[in-house]
Amino acid sequence: MKLNHVILAVVALLSFQFVRAQEGMPIYADYLSDNYYLIHPSMAGAANCGKIRVTGRQQWFGQDNAPKLLTVSANSKIGESQSAIGGIVYTDKNGYHSQTGGYLTYAHHLMFSRSATDLNMLSFGLSAGFIQYKLDETEFLNDLPVRDPNIDGIVQSDANFNLDFGFSYFYLNFYAHATVKNLLNNSGINNDLEITSNLRRFLFSTGYVFNRPGSSWSFEPSTLYQYKAGTKENIIDINAKVYKQMDFGQVWAGLSYRQSLDGAEYQTDANTIETQKLNQITPLVGVNYERFMFAYTYTYQTNDIVFTNGGFHQFSLGYDFNCAPKRYECHCPAVN
Repeated sequence: MKLNHVILAVVALLSFQFVRAQEGMPIYADYLSDNYYLIHPSMAGAANCGKIRVTGRQQWFGQDNAPKLLTVSANSKIGESQSAIGGIVYTDKNGYHSQTGGYLTYAHHLMFSRSATDLNMLSFGLSAGFIQYKLDETEFLNDLPVRDPNIDGIVQSDANFNLDFGFSYFYLNFYAHATVKNLLNNSGINNDLEITSNLRRFLFSTGYVFNRPGSSWSFEPSTLYQYKAGTKENIIDINAKVYKQMDFGQVWAGLSYRQSLDGAEYQTDANTIETQKLNQITPLVGVNYERFMFAYTYTYQTNDIVFTNGGFHQFSLGYDFNCAPKRYECHCPAVN
């Protein structure tokens, strides 16, 4: 690849990573590890049990400054009421960019069910988040004969406050969620870029759990659609999970396919313009042993042009507490 093509690619990559580093907590496939609360605030306290979830994600093993993410979340109903609270703290490092943040959530659940036999629930949730962004420029001036006036060579930082709002609806084995993330405009570190002030992201997800009467197996197809208002990006996840009920709890496995509907253009060595869309495949496995949960996901990017062929590894640990005395009589893993 010619030098000018390399420079263009690096500039495009840095611009993308800078925008992504200010978007708040990134959305991967970790929500499929029994943790929809990570992306939908209305899921706080929606389940029969309170949930504590810890996830650790590492990308591109062996690469310096490779992206890594750690999240800790907890949510539960408030006593016997239909109100619930939750909280998330996370740290996300991506090369020279990093962010640390926390969210507090209040959710309320309107029950239309007559009893636990016919789940019919509408939920609302609001999260308030505080995020600190950092950009480390201390190594940007090394060995440069002429100093770039746009580079200060320091660690830039800024903190922003934002809100997420959403709702969820459950009817027997069917569910649907809609959430708006980053409702408020933020300047981020660089307020000259319009896309760093409008970080609104719209999420829509839905799914259904199929189960034959008397069978210990369940099958759950689902989908998640994302729209980023600032960059007008469209992303869709197509997911499938299978569950096996055991004496000690449940084992499950699944597959998620993520496709960007908008491509990024790049120039080849032959001076032609090509377009590449994000494509990711994520297999996942997990087990619920009594009140404990363990899951592993591996994400592989199938594009022709990638930074490295290494994948993204993620481990999730969980514990359920404050469980209701009676479970819903439905095959609905997210709330049962």
